Amino acid sequence: MAKQYADAAFYESKLKKVMERFNIKDYNYDWGRHGAWIEFRYKGDLYRFDHSVEKAKSRGVNLSYGSDAFAQIVLALEDLARMVERGIYDLQTWVSGMKYLPPVIEVPSFFKLLGFETIPASEEDIKTRYRTLAKQLHPDGGGESDDFINLTKAAEEAVKYLKAIE
Repeated sequence: MAKQYADAAFYESKLKKVMERFNIKDYNYDWGRHGAWIEFRYKGDLYRFDHSVEKAKSRGVNLSYGSDAFAQIVLALEDLARMVERGIYDLQTWVSGMKYLPPVIEVPSFFKLLGFETIPASEEDIKTRYRTLAKQLHPDGGGESDDFINLTKAAEEAVKYLKAIE
């Protein structure tokens, strides 16, 4: 299949001009074999546009290259720039629903049992927290046997979890 768009360098140049029109100085972009993305900060918020060959095909558009997806994103941003310049809408009105939020990371229950609200950074953090809680929950210190056993299991699972994601 013949390439539908100009070389990516052409759209990189076009993207630079579009970002200047929006007065956006810091932005990132990339494209690969199957897709592309552009992200930028506007009025303090991070936005990310991504497109792919697969996403295009699911909408009946036939793309063959990630660089074509990149071209489509740049052209869409250029259209938005025209609307903003004509006073139809502010860019923030258009992109407010497109804020880029990282996926929510669910904290596993064993970390919560250890008192963590987020996933700890190291195995040492887990061990330190375990030692502190073990003193309180150990039967020799007046704690309940079941609570101490659950704490020990939670600490073991937490260490395994961290080792698995390393």
